[in-house]
Order: sequence, then structure tokens, then C-alpha cells
Amino acid sequence: MSYINNTASPPQETILILDFGSQYTQLIARRVREQNVYCEIHPYTLPLWQIETIAPKGIILSGGPASVYEVGAPTIDAKLFDLGIPVLGICYGMQLMAALLAGGTVHPATQREYGHAPLQVLSEVDPLFAGLSSCFSAWMSHGDRIEAPPAGFKTIAQTENAPIAAMVNTERAFYGLQFHPEVEHTQDANRILGNFTREICGCHSTWTMRAFIARATAQIREQVGDERVLCAVSGGVDSMVLATLLHQAIGDALVSVFVDNGLLRKNEVAEVIETCKQLGIPLVVVDAVKPFLDGLAGITDPEKKRKVIGAQFIETFKGAVAEMEHNFRFLAQGTLYPDVIESVSVKGPSATIKTHHNVGGLPSDMPFELLEPFRELFKDEVRAVGAELNVPFHVLGRHPFPGPGLAVRILGEVTYERLEVLRAADAIFISEIKAADLYNEIWQALVVLLPVKSVGVMGDARTYENAVALRAVTSSDAMTADWARIPTDVLARISNRIINEVQGINRVVYDISSKPPSTIEWE
Repeated sequence: MSYINNTASPPQETILILDFGSQYTQLIARRVREQNVYCEIHPYTLPLWQIETIAPKGIILSGGPASVYEVGAPTIDAKLFDLGIPVLGICYGMQLMAALLAGGTVHPATQREYGHAPLQVLSEVDPLFAGLSSCFSAWMSHGDRIEAPPAGFKTIAQTENAPIAAMVNTERAFYGLQFHPEVEHTQDANRILGNFTREICGCHSTWTMRAFIARATAQIREQVGDERVLCAVSGGVDSMVLATLLHQAIGDALVSVFVDNGLLRKNEVAEVIETCKQLGIPLVVVDAVKPFLDGLAGITDPEKKRKVIGAQFIETFKGAVAEMEHNFRFLAQGTLYPDVIESVSVKGPSATIKTHHNVGGLPSDMPFELLEPFRELFKDEVRAVGAELNVPFHVLGRHPFPGPGLAVRILGEVTYERLEVLRAADAIFISEIKAADLYNEIWQALVVLLPVKSVGVMGDARTYENAVALRAVTSSDAMTADWARIPTDVLARISNRIINEVQGINRVVYDISSKPPSTIEWE
């Protein structure tokens, strides 16, 4: 992951990832980190002199949405290939390598290739494919292909639609892959990037979550100095681990604030207070239900909801600070990279999917400086940090919950009455998957209150009530997700309980969409 702004000295062994706008770029970083190898992500525009200053052990060129032959397509200084550093190009990165090095040609493919493809390895002795089968399933996502490799390269793998699916210049340690080794859909994906980082680049596995904690602690202390920090605690994994890290790093300079915004799950306020007591974290609870719900009145657009919630959070924190004896310079948030990549293009020309309230939803005139140590970590990495900090499992194992809370699980206007209906249905859903020992197998489970009503029959009488959608997915990082195969008898029990116990609901449906193309949350 990238810790470009850290003031502590970076580890000597670094893999540099240049981002060309792929939605998968952070997955490359995650896979490298799984090898316990430190890496940084920078935009493809990073000057050559800065690359030389970083002195990476290897360079990875990411994928991207552009075509290398288009006018204005993202590119790099070709002198990068003269640094004597191993280079791995993935998808667009491979095509760019072919376009910049003598002899390579890239053209639109006669047939685009998306999804699984059987890949035939032509050179089993190549170290990049060491330990892999001679034929395995690779994940393709491209409309262009390399027609001729650059001089000095040989083809080492192919698929039916990509005759040059992998290539190598052994002498210069340059590799190109048309497929994506960073995604779970590619068989033995971790082994490929492990071979590149360790066998080809010569990196050692010294980057761990314990090392991250030491590094982040040093950075926090240096950045904060003698100032005080206000930490936004939501009760979720990210903010609870963040509060624990900050408390250990700066002690009494931290004040954690929990805002009851009325958009929380059933009994959540009491549970957060109890968890903070267990962790020894001092907590200030602010009742802000009315201003949040007043601000959301009449709003149905999800982006406007996020903007309102982000602005109201800041106003609430400003009001809380005004009642305290001390001034605060920093506001700490448990922002993760999936929040960032779906909100704003931070490191490359990636597409904006939706704005998260704690990223793109914050007002420009915010009176605090943001402190976000987890901004480029994935959820599972934060859980690993929490385990190192001895945060209890019942906190670390909790499903993700969106910053805007139930506001983005109510399609349409958010009202107190609709929140109460959704809260009750959500509590039943979670309790039933826990009773069925499914909770820990599911990445995230939620209920969505739909803006439609349907006709039903209850006690021989006609009803015209709300419909809700159940959503449960399996994932490892939230970048991709598949719908959870909950047994039908469990789904039947959940539906029966919701319809019978929650007044105002007479229909329950189950969402069987994957991500992509759908996002996990509906808004």
C-alpha cells in the first residue's frame, strides 16, 4: 500500500506500482502486501527522478481503461526501462510496454475477452509461473491485444483470443501479462505476484501488520505533535481499531466522539458504549438525531444524502468541540481505500462510482485537518491490525456498515417511521444468520427498504405495504463480491419472521447480484 505522506523512513525494499486508472490497482497492492512485501502506489505521471529516489526493487504497471494507440492515452517516460529494474506490465501496462519498446505493436482485438479464459503456459521453466499448472484459468478484461512483442521478448502463455497472453524479456527481467493476476478469479493469483516480488525482484517478506503499526504510530505522533485529535467512532471495525491505535499512540490527546445520528442499527448506541468501555477508550456520546433527520427531510437522491450527512457530521463535531475545554486541530476517521476508489480518483484516472460521505461528501471549508491512517488499507488488513492491537473478535468480525448508515439502505426519503421499519427487519436478518452459523461466512448482510409497495393478504384481508430486499455477499476485500448462497430454509424463516413481526412489510425478496456489475450497497 502507499504511505507516500508518511514521515518515517520507508523500508528499503519497495515495489512501485504505477496506476493507469484500473479499478484493480489497489488489489495489486493488496496481493503484494499478502507476500509481506512493502509497496507504494503512485500515479503514472510520477517523474523519473522520483522513481530513482524511491529506488524500487521492482515496478508494476497497472491496467487501465484507455487504449495505448489513442491520442492522449496515459504513458510514461520510456527511460524507465533503462533503470535496470524488473518491470511487470498488467493488461494496459503490458500493452504500454509493447508500444514503448522497439518492435511491439498493439491493435484492437477482433474479439474482446472478458471473464474466465483457459491460459496455456508455453514455458514452464520461467520463474514467473513457477509452481503453477501448465494450464489454468485466468481473468481477462481487454478489448486490445498485442500483435507482435517487442524485440528481445518471447511469448510464454496464450489463450484462444490472446496469442500473446504473457511475454518476457529474460535478460532485462521485463514481464507482461494480458490477464489480471491480482483478482481472485485468476487461479493461483497470489503465486504469480509472489514469484515476481520474491524470486524475480529479490524482495524479502519483512512487511507485516506489526511493522505497519510501528510505522503508523510514528507518523501519527509526528503529525499530531502537541495537538489534540477528535476521533469519529461509529462502532464499526474501522473506527474502533482506529480509536485503539490512536489511544495507544497519543493517549489523552485523543477524544473519541460517537454521534447518535438516528441512522444506526437496533441497540447500536448501547453496544458502542459498552465496546469502548471494554477497550478502555474514553467516549463522548452526542445525540444528534433531530438535526440529521431534519437535514434529510424530503431528500431522495443518494448523492445529496451523502453530502447532507457529511456536512452534518462536521457541524455536529464543531458543536461538540465548542462545549469542550480544548481545541482540536485533527479529525480522525476510519476511511478505507474502497471508500476512496469509489468516491474520487486519487492516484489515477479511475471512474467515480459513488461518493462516500467521509471522502467526497465532506465540505470544502471543514475546520479540521483529516487524520486517516487506514485510508489505503482494505478491511481485512484493518482486522489484522486490530488483532495485533488485541481488539476483541466480536468487534473485528463485525460486518461492514456504511458511514451514512441506514440512510443509504432506504431508497427514497428517510423518515423516522421508515427507519424504525428497516431497523426491525435488519435486526431479524442478522439474528437469523447468526443463529444459522452463517454470519462469519458472509462478508456483509443488509436489508434495503424499497420505495415500492405491493399487494398482500394477511388474515384474509388485503394489504398494501412495503417490500424489502435482503442482500448478503461473500468477499475478501469489497472490491469484488458474490451473492451468498444462504440455504432456502433459512431465507424462508427470515422472510416469515420479517413479514409477521415487522408492521408495514408484506414482501421480502433476495438480491442475487454480484459486484461487479452491482455494488454491495444499493445506494
